[in-house]
Amino acid sequence: MSAPALPETITPVNVGRELLMPALLLALAAYLSYGMLTMQVPDSVAFPGPRFFPLLITIGLVALTILDIADIFRRAARYRQHTAAQTDQVELAYTAPIMVSAAEPTKALDHRSLAWVTLGFLFFALTLPYTGWVIGAGLLFWCVARGFGATRPIFSLVVGLTVSSFAYIMFDMILGLSLPSGILGGSF
Repeated sequence: MSAPALPETITPVNVGRELLMPALLLALAAYLSYGMLTMQVPDSVAFPGPRFFPLLITIGLVALTILDIADIFRRAARYRQHTAAQTDQVELAYTAPIMVSAAEPTKALDHRSLAWVTLGFLFFALTLPYTGWVIGAGLLFWCVARGFGATRPIFSLVVGLTVSSFAYIMFDMILGLSLPSGILGGSF
């Protein structure tokens, strides 16, 4: 008889590792909040103003981080309940306390995926003035998609260029916030 499938859980040992990303996201939200509070904005600026979008991003970051933290602790509690139930079953079956470890094996770090994402961000940061927003962000999207395991590179590139073009239009043409245009500078 095989044991029932363990629902998605997290071992207590991994809780600290799992909380690293939410901690970084909260630090980023705090940095954005500090930037918004110390920003010098003239009184003549109309709504939405330069504080509006950072405020939306900060609220979104905090909300998603709270949900992520709640999920981490929910999975840890589920693990404790599952292992306690397993231990009780083993004790009843053998009439002697036997501790059963249901720890999941840790997954190895995927260096190739990490390299795609990290080098993509580095390339984006170093070449943004030359490639411009549309091409740079499109290539960044493609690199991150490859890092996450996308199997259709042309499709990822087209989606990345489309999303980056939309972002360029939103920020540059609608909000009046200039983004680097790079080699496409004369086209827009």
